[in-house]
Amino acid sequence: MILEFFSATDVGRARDNNEDSVALDEAAGLAVLADGMGGYNAGEVASQMLTGFVNSELGRWLKDAGREARAGEVKRAMDICVDNANRAIFNAANTNPKYAGMGTTLVLGVFRPEGLLLGHVGDSRGYRLRAGRLMQITRDHSLLQEQIDAGLLTVEEAAFSSNKNLVTRAVGVEDTVLMEMHLHEVQPGDTYLLCSDGLSDMLDDDSIANLLNGNPALPEAAHALINAANDNGGRDNIALILARAEGRQRTEGRGWWPFGRRGGKDSPA
Repeated sequence: MILEFFSATDVGRARDNNEDSVALDEAAGLAVLADGMGGYNAGEVASQMLTGFVNSELGRWLKDAGREARAGEVKRAMDICVDNANRAIFNAANTNPKYAGMGTTLVLGVFRPEGLLLGHVGDSRGYRLRAGRLMQITRDHSLLQEQIDAGLLTVEEAAFSSNKNLVTRAVGVEDTVLMEMHLHEVQPGDTYLLCSDGLSDMLDDDSIANLLNGNPALPEAAHALINAANDNGGRDNIALILARAEGRQRTEGRGWWPFGRRGGKDSPA
């Protein structure tokens, strides 16, 4: 199965700086997205530290381990890498007064022969579009989600809550972090969207699905999503990564050859 990737970020309509960060290593089937938080430029520092560290260290491990690595081994490598990044951000926040209190969300995807290993911390999200239908495949680590789960708010009421951006987990705010992780079967034709809340807060699921279905090319879909989020207010930075599993297979060497080399990264103004 061949994968196509595309990533993009945008500052939005209300912010002067961009605290969202993305990184791709297509050869390793690796996608990383982070939404930073903190005063001054600390959120930007945290998100860039996280995406840079994970992309470099985990990308190197994945390429060294090759296709033979089992899902359990990959999961352990993901956990170790995120834990090391968490400690680096936490230490920076506690040794430099400018960075005090900084942290970041995370969505981390690794495509393997077994499927997509998807980990996340905070309220940045992962979605899957399959046969035209969109499904959120992560569950927010947020106060709002806890209130929904407890029956204190409906999903409709939550859309107007003032607690939208209060996360219950983040990378770098404590000396340890728990990343939630699940393995998802990947089918030919699937499109996966990783995004910060600057996108998901501005667009509901139906709008996201319509834009993905109406823009089959990944670059056009990315720009359409960002433009729609900005048209709806653009109240936060926007970051997204799109990955599509094409319905073709080929053999190269031995076994399953997972990744194509197409796709790219863009930062529209």
